[in-house]
This record gives sequence, structure tokens and C-alpha cells, in this order.
Amino acid sequence: MSINKIAKQIMKNPIKFLVLCLIIFSVSSGCTGRTTDIRKAKIKKVKAGDIEIAYKTIGRGYPLIMIMGYSATMDIWSPRLLKDLARYYKVIVFDNRGMGETSFSEQMFSIELFADDTAHLMDALGIKKANILGWSMGTNIALDFVLEYPDRVNKLILYAGDCGGQEDIWPAPEVMEALGDVSGTFEERGKRMLKLLFPEDWLKQHPDPRKYFPLPREKVLAENVVRQLGAMEKWQGAYERLQEIKQPTLLVIGTEDVLTPLKNSFIIAEKIPGAWLAEFKGAGHGLMYQYPKTLSNLLLTFLREEYNR
Repeated sequence: MSINKIAKQIMKNPIKFLVLCLIIFSVSSGCTGRTTDIRKAKIKKVKAGDIEIAYKTIGRGYPLIMIMGYSATMDIWSPRLLKDLARYYKVIVFDNRGMGETSFSEQMFSIELFADDTAHLMDALGIKKANILGWSMGTNIALDFVLEYPDRVNKLILYAGDCGGQEDIWPAPEVMEALGDVSGTFEERGKRMLKLLFPEDWLKQHPDPRKYFPLPREKVLAENVVRQLGAMEKWQGAYERLQEIKQPTLLVIGTEDVLTPLKNSFIIAEKIPGAWLAEFKGAGHGLMYQYPKTLSNLLLTFLREEYNR
């Protein structure tokens, strides 16, 4: 199914492979003092360029900025994952332009504009340089950001990423169709989304999503979701420039991810000098909900330890 059809439905160097199975080095307890529970953190807003960006901050230490993916708001990050990260870092999550509590202007949505928004947010918060983590569409933004603002990125994490453009491997047609299907009740739509985020066998073993998936509370305008789709469709991608990235880079992907096929991460890892690829066996697009502790241990190990180049 094409982007336009989905939009209508809504409106109507060697690679170092790190294959994860069960165990990542355990990480000892970190700093405390500021809340590490994202659910208790207050939403704040700051003027950033031509819009007002809504964000939350937990923890303390070196900044880790997390960029949300397509059609989603900052309230669906895994609270368990964020809590572990906030023990060592000042974790900043925010709503992309036109999502949740973040405003939008007359400017046409684009991946490049979203990257500029991230830079404006950092300016507004007085952050000169940070670790950057993007999820799904957020990896597109993160890639554009690191290429346009290389001096502002310490380390780069691409979770369920793709590089866009002609090299991008899109989901299967039936997955795209399900992604754009807004028919039925809220419960029915929710069940369809869960099937896209998680492998079928895992869902059977974890039938109650209330135990692992945070209930989204922020509102998203359908027309802005369409604008995000358009931004992804128009993005020329980063493939030709990936080798320019010099920052330590970690790619994280689930072997059963149907929304961002596994091959996308391999394509990126082959081009970024010294990139690491962490492959979670049996995980889907929502691996941060499936294995939050394993993922946080991996991320903390990567962020805290330099590796040989």
C-alpha cells in the first residue's frame, strides 16, 4: 500500500556484530536525587524556533536526548527503560512537531525540519552536545541531525532504524495496510497495532498489554500524522552520507521486526565506520517493552564504555 493510500485512510570499516540472546553485562546502581520515573515528571514547554516543544526530563548527568517515532508521543517510551537510563543520564524525551503537546506552524513537515527542531530544543535547554537516541522514524531524524550538526552529537543510537531513500527496505504491503487501517473500535485498532509491534508468539505469552505497554494519554491530530507520512516519503535519505558519521554508533534491532525490516540496520552498519549492531532474537519493533532491562544494560554499556576503533 502506498503512502498516499495510508494517508487517505488516516484522514478518513568492519562491522562489529553483537548478537544478543539473553545476557548483557549487568550495570550497578547509579546516581539518584532527581526522579527517574517518567510518569511523575511534569511536562514542560519551551520556545524552539517557530514552535513550542513539550518535553520531560528525568535523572541527572550527561544529556541523553531520545527522539520519538512515527505518529507517537513521548508518553509511550518504556518507563522501565527510561528509569534505568535516568540513573546515569539526564534523559530528555519530547513530542515531535505537531504531536501531543508540541505545537506546529505553517512550515511543511520534513525530516530535515524535525532535525532542526531537535537542535532548537537543545539550544533552548542550553545543551551544546548530547548522546542521541532515535526510535523508528526517530532514527531518520537522528541521522539527519548527526550529519547536519555533527559537533552536537557525542554518541548515536539507532533503534529500529532505516536510512531512507532508495536504499530503504519498506515493510510488506500487508503490514503497511494494517498500519494505515483506522477502522473499527479503539480496542480493535489497539489490537492491530500490538500485532505490528510484537511477534505473535510473544503476544500469546503476554496477553495483557497493561503490564508492559504504557497507556498513551496525549492526543495526536490525524492531519499531522499524514504530514509525518509525507515527510518520510519526501526524505531523500542518508545512505550516501553514512560514511561521514564519525561518532560511536550502535544499531539495535529485533529479528522479528515487521515495521522496520532487519536488513535496514545491516545496510546502515555496513556504511558507518566502526558501527555496532545489536540483534535481539525474537524481538519485534516494540523490543523496549519486551526486554527493557536487557536493552537498558546494553545501552548503558555502550554509552559508558569506549570501544576500540
